[in-house]
Amino acid sequence: MADAATPETLARTLIEHADAVRSAWLEAAANELHGRTSRGELEREQGEILDALLEGLRAGGVSLAEPAFDQLRGILADVSSARARLGFTPRETALGGFALKEGLYRLDSATGADTDVTPLLRLVDQLGLFTFETFAAAREAIIAEQAEQLLELSTPVVKLWEGIVAVPLVGTLDSARTQVVMEKLLNTLVDTGSEHAIIDITGVPAVDTQVAQHLLKTVVAARLMGAECTISGIRPQIAQTIVALGIEFGDIRTRATLADALVDALRASRDTRQAGLPA
Repeated sequence: MADAATPETLARTLIEHADAVRSAWLEAAANELHGRTSRGELEREQGEILDALLEGLRAGGVSLAEPAFDQLRGILADVSSARARLGFTPRETALGGFALKEGLYRLDSATGADTDVTPLLRLVDQLGLFTFETFAAAREAIIAEQAEQLLELSTPVVKLWEGIVAVPLVGTLDSARTQVVMEKLLNTLVDTGSEHAIIDITGVPAVDTQVAQHLLKTVVAARLMGAECTISGIRPQIAQTIVALGIEFGDIRTRATLADALVDALRASRDTRQAGLPA
């Protein structure tokens, strides 16, 4: 008859049959990962997990959510995050934990253990689910970080001439991107001392009321820094849409092409110098 499955007896059973459990777990995990990580690395990870599991059981833990398993959850989170960054799949990551069951299944059949290991199996289920959840959270964080980096790369501010900078926009202009455009444009105006900014929307597929509002906000922000703005890239279709929507750009200069806007900016810069004012 199996002993009562207290945390202490479960820990004792694991310690008595640790070698058999480790061996079966390692083989099962290695087969699932198909060489994605070395056996030495797997042995290190599994050793840390098993040690933390034993520590939690000795502390009386029966559920992964309990404080007794704080260290174990931390190790699992680190492993999941590392595998998310290395491009492992959710299945590969979760099965690395679930494979511990292979070792536990052999406790009765191969080692003659006389303790009911059902609570351990339930704990491994929780372990696998926690690993999957932390992996998914890590992947979401990585995707958000990559999206932010792409947003930065897709919104360059280019110095065209002394005192003239341009922001060539490509793609959709939403609130998040508008904020990035503002910040990069204002910082560049300060760094270069430019007084003329060109916002080129040649690569923006469509302009609606929301996009127009984003453009106006950017122009106002630049003006507050003392820079005059020109919006270029007003194609015939864009012009018709703006008129149909009743969008008013007020006294903001608009030009059909970036070249036209640059000519205007150069002319304004020349006139300023000729008037004896600081360029």
